[in-house]
Amino acid sequence: MSNPIIQFDDVSFSYAGTDSFALQSVSLEIKEGEYVAILGLNGAGKTTLGLCVNGIVPTMLGGNLTGKVTVGGLDVSEYPVRELAKLVGIVFDNPEFQMSQMSAAEEVALGLEHAGVPHEAMHEIVSDSLAMVGLAGFEARSPLGLSGGQQQRLAIAAVLAMKPRILIMDEPTSNLDPIGKQEVFDMAAKLNGEQGMTVIVIEHEVEVMARYADRVIVMDGGRVVMNGTPQEIFSRVDELAALKLRVPEAVALAKQLEARGVWKGDFPVRTETAVDRVNAMLKA
Repeated sequence: MSNPIIQFDDVSFSYAGTDSFALQSVSLEIKEGEYVAILGLNGAGKTTLGLCVNGIVPTMLGGNLTGKVTVGGLDVSEYPVRELAKLVGIVFDNPEFQMSQMSAAEEVALGLEHAGVPHEAMHEIVSDSLAMVGLAGFEARSPLGLSGGQQQRLAIAAVLAMKPRILIMDEPTSNLDPIGKQEVFDMAAKLNGEQGMTVIVIEHEVEVMARYADRVIVMDGGRVVMNGTPQEIFSRVDELAALKLRVPEAVALAKQLEARGVWKGDFPVRTETAVDRVNAMLKA
């Protein structure tokens, strides 16, 4: 991994009109090219953390921010969101609400127009962006006629057209069926693995975190309470349970077998690993 592309230095934030902190004393580094998953209950501060990275907090959403957020060497409090959009792209949970244009091509081109990209350069960028998310040939299709997974991939294409170095996905599959979920997660993994893009996924799908993430960050009450590899974090079963957070099924199974004196050693976080270990135990 390379140097940190995102840094939080003792950051606290409270929204205007509230006395409670959405973030409390957060110090954190994310390196370029990492795939980071953020886990926590609703209200834990996950979305606010993401909005700090692209500058919506504090420049567009009012409140009191202390500490410093640096992204790509830039202090986010000193740059407008439209400038940070060239560095950070963010995709939210309901892609249909983000669609405003008549065609997929126009949807992808919208951000380019706002950024002042010459019209003659847009066609190639739009085509390349759609191809990157598996929507080549969909230029003329209406966004509202696409499936949920296709809409989310279109939203990602619109972000990719700006050529960001960081992709943030805030619960991107909460309204999708299993096939749509897999499409989006596979897309994010591909962008991370093949393009070297820094990916931050705010999610509740712990199996996905175990499969794809380099690092899992757990938040509670606006604080970062755990920070480590999926193996390190999901092995802390009792601590996660106290936070009302679940672990991957492979870990839960190993924990139950350990309680019966059957399982020994570390807990596998991936299903395939658990199956291999159980098969080996049965053959022994």
